[in-house]
Amino acid sequence: MADKKFMSMLIGADMNCYTVARAFYEQYGIKSHAFGRWAMGDTMYSKFVDFTQVADIDNPETLLKKVTEFAAANSDATIVVMGCTDDYASLLMDIKDKAPANCVLPYITPELRDKLVNKADFYKLCDKYAMPYPKTFLANSALEAKQLTEEKLAFKYPIIIKPSSSILYWKHSFDGMKKVYVAKTPDEAAKILGEIYASGYPDIVILQDMIPGDDSYMHVLTAYVDKNSKVKMMCMGHVGLEEHTPKALGNHAAIITEYNEHIMNKLKSFLEDIGYTGYANFDIKFDLRDGSYRIFEINLRQGRSNYYVTGAGYNIAKYVVEDRVLGKDLGDCVMNKEEHYWHSVPNGVVYKFVKDKEFVEKAKKLAAAGKETCSFNSPADLRLNPKRFAYYLIHMQRYYKKFKTYYK
Repeated sequence: MADKKFMSMLIGADMNCYTVARAFYEQYGIKSHAFGRWAMGDTMYSKFVDFTQVADIDNPETLLKKVTEFAAANSDATIVVMGCTDDYASLLMDIKDKAPANCVLPYITPELRDKLVNKADFYKLCDKYAMPYPKTFLANSALEAKQLTEEKLAFKYPIIIKPSSSILYWKHSFDGMKKVYVAKTPDEAAKILGEIYASGYPDIVILQDMIPGDDSYMHVLTAYVDKNSKVKMMCMGHVGLEEHTPKALGNHAAIITEYNEHIMNKLKSFLEDIGYTGYANFDIKFDLRDGSYRIFEINLRQGRSNYYVTGAGYNIAKYVVEDRVLGKDLGDCVMNKEEHYWHSVPNGVVYKFVKDKEFVEKAKKLAAAGKETCSFNSPADLRLNPKRFAYYLIHMQRYYKKFKTYYK
């Protein structure tokens, strides 16, 4: 561990939180302190995480109070504060200028956030920087079917429907709520829009051309941008499988890292030009119709699947600590070129449900060669920890039923 004392304060409780805590433990041997609205199995009984439930931590005043209290109680240490959901990361951006001096919150300004987090505004930037994205129609209220024909949209059904602001969307829950919707007809699209706006959701809803291809056409790119807005690490992955339960649809479940110089350089230039800092995570899909890679969105934090980066040799915690705590020069940007297989579901699920058989064969070979990591199977956490081990077994076994039920 470095001579300078520091601690990890994480806001969240899900797999994202667990794997960031795992990265801190593996790199520095420290236990992270996590705070969230409710406890989740992902971080229960873990040697890596000390979790505290705070019912209203999604209130900025409460969050600032907790950060201030934790910093005061550990005044001899630098506190690295990281959010593990879109909402928490956004709140940290709001309070970062008010946080105590011994805190590090590696995030962009609220002003830049507002240009990026809203998908409609982000697509305007994509136009400016010549970054392809799916054909898009923007709705700001419920519409009738006759207003949602293929002629009006300028692309064909079936289509994707999703909120422009996921943060606002999840604050207006309703029966049948999904992360992403598929509409096969104008009538279905009108019904979905009606349900979303009836919930009180106040922002734009995006209707989008459905890029053909299953989960294995998806790609992800994670970048770390230092305090001087220089990209220092990029790790891209080919997604083989995503989750398919209604509220987890699109969450990555299996990734093999890859190298794509063109995409990496384009996104590197974009991040540096806009003055970005911290972790950025891009969702991308290959469009076989024209051979393009189309960007769906940017997440202003490390992704839920961030352990694919750590597993490939680029520890998520190390970049933040060396840049923001130790003040080290991280040198030139490193772009991963090696293949590594990551998964958050059992190998049996990956091998059975991934439709791209080439991906499956590659995953098996990488696993046999020891180039494989799973977010939850850390020997350091499971050893002599029967409660955690029991949770791990039950949690992983449930995926077989989930995929059998929801994967079509």
